Amino acid sequence: MEKIKPATKPFDIETMPPGIPYIVGNEAAERFSFYGMKTILYVFLTEHLLNAAGEDAFMNEASATAWVHWFVAAVYLLPILGSILADWLFGKYRIIIALSLVYCLGHAVMAFVDFPKFTGMDPRVTLVIALGLIAFGSGGIKPCVSAHVGDQFGKKNHHLLTKVFQWFYFSINLGSFVSTALTPKLLEWYGPGVAFGVPGVLMAIATFMFWLGRNKYVHIPPAKEKFFSETFSREGMRAIFNLIPLYLLVAMFWCLFDQTASTWVEQAKHMDRNISLFGASNSFELSASQIQAANPVLVMILIPLFSYVIYPAIGRIFRVTQLRKIGLGLFLTVLPFALCGLVEVWIENGKTPSILWQFWAYVLITCAEVMVSITCLEFSYTQAPKKMKSFIMSLFLLSVFLGNIFTASVNEYRVKLMEQGSVLLEGPNYYWFFTGCMLAIAILYVIWAQFYKGHTYIQGEQESLRKESEEEGTTGF
Repeated sequence: MEKIKPATKPFDIETMPPGIPYIVGNEAAERFSFYGMKTILYVFLTEHLLNAAGEDAFMNEASATAWVHWFVAAVYLLPILGSILADWLFGKYRIIIALSLVYCLGHAVMAFVDFPKFTGMDPRVTLVIALGLIAFGSGGIKPCVSAHVGDQFGKKNHHLLTKVFQWFYFSINLGSFVSTALTPKLLEWYGPGVAFGVPGVLMAIATFMFWLGRNKYVHIPPAKEKFFSETFSREGMRAIFNLIPLYLLVAMFWCLFDQTASTWVEQAKHMDRNISLFGASNSFELSASQIQAANPVLVMILIPLFSYVIYPAIGRIFRVTQLRKIGLGLFLTVLPFALCGLVEVWIENGKTPSILWQFWAYVLITCAEVMVSITCLEFSYTQAPKKMKSFIMSLFLLSVFLGNIFTASVNEYRVKLMEQGSVLLEGPNYYWFFTGCMLAIAILYVIWAQFYKGHTYIQGEQESLRKESEEEGTTGF
C-alpha cells in the first residue's frame, strides 16, 4: 500500500479544513485529563496526601497553593521548549504525538501517588515525578496544538480562523466542565488512585484521536536552519519585541485567574455549598473544588453571547479592536477578586455566605477570560511570522508561567509570614493585595496599547497582510 504523503501547505478551499474535527475532539479529551487532575490537586494536597509510611501528611493552605502554582508555572514554561523543537527540527505534528505519550506516562505515575507501600516511594517524590512528566507533556504540546489549528487555514478560508479559535476554546471548556464536575466526586467516592487514573485514560484517548487525523492535516514543515535566521531577523525580532510587553501585562490576569484552583477552593470550604432546586427537598451539596465547573459552563455560554450580542452592542459605541477587548477584560478582572475579598470579610466575621457569591465572581472572571484569553490566543497567532507560529504561541503561554510564579512566590512569602506570626497577607488582605495589583496593571496596559503597531501573517500568503491588519483593528488601541 502506497504511503499517503501529507499536505505541506493549506488546502485551496473556502470551507473548513478536514483536520479540524480531529484537533477539536483531541483538545476536548486532553483538557478533560488536565483539568480533571488540576481540579483536585489542591484538595489532594490539603486533605489526602500521605507520607512514606501511609500516614496523613497534609499541607497547609499556603504551601498547597504554592505547590499548585509552581506546577502550573512549569506547565506554561515548557511550551518554549516544545515550540522550538517543533518549529526548528520536527514539526508540530511529531512533537504533539511524542509529548502526548510523555503526558500519558505522567498520568499513569500520578495514579500511584496514593499507594506508597506499593511503590516504595515517598508520595511527595512520586508527586514531583508525575507532575514533572505532565508538565513536560502538557506544556510541550500547548503552543504546537494552537499553532497547528491555525496552520490548517490559507488565503481563501482564513476568515474562518476566528470562528475556529472560538470552537477550539469551546472544546477546551467542554472537556474542562465534564472533568471539573466529575473528578471531585471520583476523589470523594473512590479515592485519589481512581480520581487521577480516569484523566489518564482520557489523555490516552486524546492521543489516539489526534493520530487518527494524521492524513487529513496540513503538516507545515519545520524551518530547520531558517528558524533561527527568521527568529533573529529584523522582522522576527520586531514581532517578539512588539508582543513581549503585552505578555508581561497579561501575566497579572493569569495570576488572578488561576487562583480559582487554589485560594478560591479554600474559600469555598468555609461557605454554604448547599444548592436548592425547586425547594429544600431537592437540594444537594457541592464539594469545595466542584464550583470550578462553573467556569467552563460559563465560557460555553459567554463565547456566543460575546460574539453575537455584547461585542456588536459595544461596537455601536466605539470600534471593538482586539487590543480593546483585552483592555476591557483586564479592568473587569479587578471586580471578582474584590468580591472574593468582601466574602472573606464576612467569613472572618463568623458568617457562612452562600457559594452563590463565589458563582458571581466566576461570572465576572469568566467574562474577563473570554475577552483576554481567547483574544490573546488569536492575536498571538496572527501577529507571528509564518515560521514562528509555535514559538510566538509559547511566548504568549509564558504570561501564564509568570503569573503563576508571582502567585507561588507570594504564597511562599505567606508561609514565612505565618511562621513569624504575621497576618499581613491573611484573610481579606490577601484578596485586596491582588485586586490592587490587577488595577495597576490594567492602567499600564491602556498606556502601552496606544503605541502598538504590528502585522498580520497567514499561512499561504507571500507577504504580511498589513492593510487587512489595520482594517481589522489589530494595530493601535
